[in-house]
Amino acid sequence: MSEPTEPLLPKQTPDESPPPYPYGKQQPPAYGTAAATYSQPKAQTSTDNESFPDVNSEAAAETAPIILSSSFEDVTVRRGFIRKVFALLTLQLLFTFCVVCVFTFSPVVKRAVQTNLWAYLSSYIVFISVVVPLSCCRSFSRRHPWNIVGLAVVTISFSYMVGAIASFHNTSAVFITMAATMVISLTIIAFSAQTRYDFTFCYGFLLVLAVDVAMFDFFCIFFSSYLADVAYGCLGALLYSLFLTVDCQLMMGTMSYRLNPEEYVNAALTIYLDIVLIFLFLLGRR
Repeated sequence: MSEPTEPLLPKQTPDESPPPYPYGKQQPPAYGTAAATYSQPKAQTSTDNESFPDVNSEAAAETAPIILSSSFEDVTVRRGFIRKVFALLTLQLLFTFCVVCVFTFSPVVKRAVQTNLWAYLSSYIVFISVVVPLSCCRSFSRRHPWNIVGLAVVTISFSYMVGAIASFHNTSAVFITMAATMVISLTIIAFSAQTRYDFTFCYGFLLVLAVDVAMFDFFCIFFSSYLADVAYGCLGALLYSLFLTVDCQLMMGTMSYRLNPEEYVNAALTIYLDIVLIFLFLLGRR
C-alpha cells in the first residue's frame, strides 16, 4: 500500500497571508523564525492628555513659587535662624564687653594697651582682611565651620580695637556708655519685632546718610570743638540705631525684604557691628 500523503497547500505569493492551519488550529511558526508579534495599544493622544491633566504637575507648579520665594514662610526655619543669630550675637557681645572691662578697669592692661600701637594696627589689619571676604563671599560665609572661624577672628580683632579705644576714657564714662548701649539695643530689637512699619526698604537711604556723617566727621577734623564732637557722636549713634532696626527686621523675616536662612553668620556680624558702633559713637572722641 502507498503511504498517505499530506494535502497539498496552494502556493503562496508574497502579498498573500498563509491559509489557516487544517483542522481549525493555528499554524505554529517555522523553526528559526521570529515569533509572531502582537500589536500594542497606542499611546494617548494629545487630546487625551488635555482631557485628563496631571494633578501632580499642577500641585508642584503651585507650590514651587512659595518654596523658592523664601524659606522664612516655614515658621520652624525662621525660629531656628533667629535662635542661631541671637546665640552668636550674645557670645560676641559678651566677649567684646569683657575685653572692654579688662582694658578699662585694669591699670596694668590699660597702660600696656596704650603704649603698644602695633597691636592695635595689627588687629585693624586682621579685622579688615577677614570681614570683607566674610561679608562679600557667599562661599566663605556659608561654609561651615570656616564661617564660624572667620566670625571668631573678626570678633577677637574688633574687640581688641574697641578695648584699646575705651582704655583712653574714664572708667565711669565707659560703664555709663555700656549701660546706655544695652538699653538702646534692647529697645530697638523689641521695637523691630513688634512694629508693623517696614524699614527694610530704607537701606539705600541709610547708606546716603552714612556718607553724610562721614563727610561731617571730615570737616570736624579741621573745625574741632566740643559741640562738634557731641553732634557727631549723636548723629553716628542715631544712624547706626536705624541700621540696627533695619538689620533686625531683615533677620526676623517678617517684612518685605528678608535674609536667606543660610546667612546667619552675616546677620550676626551686621547686628554685632551696629551695636558696637553705637557704643563707640556714644563714647565719643574725648
